[in-house]
Amino acid sequence: MKTLVLGAGVVGTTTAYYLHRLGHEVEVIERRDGAGLETSFGNAGGLCPSFAGPWAAPGMPLKVLKMMLQKNAPVRFSLRPDAERLRWARQWLRECNAPRFRVNKARMQRVAHYSLACLRELMADTPLRFDYHASGVLQLFQTEAECQLGDMSANTLASLDIPHTVLDAEGARAIEPTLQRATINIAGALHLPSDASGDSHAFSQALAAWLQQQGVRFRYGTDIQHLIREQGRVTGAQTAAGPIHADATVVALGNQAPRLVAPLGIALPVYPLKGYSITAPVTDPDAAPTVSVMDEHNKIMISRLGNRIRAAGMAELVGHDVSLSAAGKATLIRAVRSLFPHGIDYENASFWAGLRPMTPDGPSILGESGVPGLYLNAGHGSNGWTQACGTSRIVADIVSGRTPEIDMEGLTIARYRR
Repeated sequence: MKTLVLGAGVVGTTTAYYLHRLGHEVEVIERRDGAGLETSFGNAGGLCPSFAGPWAAPGMPLKVLKMMLQKNAPVRFSLRPDAERLRWARQWLRECNAPRFRVNKARMQRVAHYSLACLRELMADTPLRFDYHASGVLQLFQTEAECQLGDMSANTLASLDIPHTVLDAEGARAIEPTLQRATINIAGALHLPSDASGDSHAFSQALAAWLQQQGVRFRYGTDIQHLIREQGRVTGAQTAAGPIHADATVVALGNQAPRLVAPLGIALPVYPLKGYSITAPVTDPDAAPTVSVMDEHNKIMISRLGNRIRAAGMAELVGHDVSLSAAGKATLIRAVRSLFPHGIDYENASFWAGLRPMTPDGPSILGESGVPGLYLNAGHGSNGWTQACGTSRIVADIVSGRTPEIDMEGLTIARYRR
């Protein structure tokens, strides 16, 4: 069975891996000149199943409004008229309450923990190296309201039997001693010992190269113009280089997915949430963090990737603009320096911006699209690296006519069609 995978980010490359493992003839189409060069390139590096949860949370609308009034705030919302953004925002607002948060977080947790187990199996089966570091994640809170949200997350984790510990400030510093030098208040923390980190760009590049050695074809530098539909069934994709036909087609295009499937009557509620990252050399290993840290107050994830520190975060609803903002870089550096003032070369930090393909409720959209021959692996948001192996294995199973190993409730496009 020939299967096309559209997109060679971390989701597309892992989709190709699991399809290949199930015996498919796989061809991957990617508009860039290599794998993992867009959203997967400079993400935070966190493999955080225990932390995985929706951006739509209780109190977030008010928090976003307050941040928008601050200079150099980590959240920005363009006021230019945009029907797509306003439609997405209305759906997002309906999810920002405690009952919906619990449902959406549980769905994301289900996929994310499965995904980390799949990644570990993949690592055992391939020779990939990508600065993998299994040191856990420390979610830091600066206010009492954030601590309360942490307690809500802890309750969800407890219901799923996921290891975690609720900590006070001293407990957080005991887990990551370099926080002793932090210049901001730490009100509490949630320790998630089973989480990890790694470089998703290095992973995507290494996996794509390994798959090519196994016979998987990658067409780089190839623009996808539209999907080919014949007698009600998708039979491939029309590219700038000509048509490419297949028995099945999987869309793993991140923020480009809604545009591609819209002519088929498929409305994907995926909107780009712009984020920034810095990557800075470690100058003193004893002063730089070893545990991945999520600064909940500023929504910034900080990971140790070998001899580098990667910090990523911020959220701008500004469409598909990926221009770099000096204010964005300054905001990131200021937030990270307030936690880790020493051991990191901030002056030589490289700067990047990318677009997270966010669904309004949080979980990704997997499996059958409703159009025969077309399958979706879309809408991973800021959890693409964390969930890539799990969602890709699920989709590969569905394409192959196999029953996925986890419950698919709430993980398909059907939840938006009710």
